[in-house]
Amino acid sequence: MVADSRRRLVVVALLGLFPWTVLVIGSELTLVFPAGLVNTNPPSFVSIYDFFFRFTDRVPSFIQSWRTGVLLYLLALASAVSGVVWREDPRITALALVGAALSQVSVFLGFNRRPGYVALPVGTVVILAAVWWYYWPLFTTDGTTDDD
Repeated sequence: MVADSRRRLVVVALLGLFPWTVLVIGSELTLVFPAGLVNTNPPSFVSIYDFFFRFTDRVPSFIQSWRTGVLLYLLALASAVSGVVWREDPRITALALVGAALSQVSVFLGFNRRPGYVALPVGTVVILAAVWWYYWPLFTTDGTTDDD
């Protein structure tokens, strides 16, 4: 059964609450969310706005794709919202989500190349799983959904 547009919207919205990349640096933990970074030592939050517009002189080049991923995620979220209020093109939502997931690969690889860093691509796995579960059936059926 293909999920209806409201259920898909809830899933897409929840994808923004998962950490996209989990960084372990010694005994410290940093969680990379679409909205910003959460550090454990000291406990703090740095918004994505602050990270890219206030601290731009210290941003490694490989983390720039995080910003692209967030923009793609927001496009997917807007597309999913349009499915509830009007019509969703699931190809746009799915493609934007896949792009957001793949954008984190460079973040994952970039941090893992640094000595003492271990990065886990949680968001990439979770987002791709959600696309497979909620959007792939839309492409393998006759094109109709239960909310048509």
